[in-house]
Amino acid sequence: MTDEQTVTIDGTEYKLSDLSDTAKNQLMSIRSAEQEMARIQAQLGMISTARNAYVNVLKKELGVNESAE
Repeated sequence: MTDEQTVTIDGTEYKLSDLSDTAKNQLMSIRSAEQEMARIQAQLGMISTARNAYVNVLKKELGVNESAE
């Protein structure tokens, strides 16, 4: 039994060693794009949290009663 790396695309498993250089480059690009998407999603979560904090401070400054909303 070998520990050869594989990738599954649309339910079909492919050996990495059998892929062309173009296919391998496309996989690297996909992985890079997925990592960037994850990074941006995490950043969006932090920005959303900051925005909510700013809204809460503004409401407090304006004397808005949050339970009256």
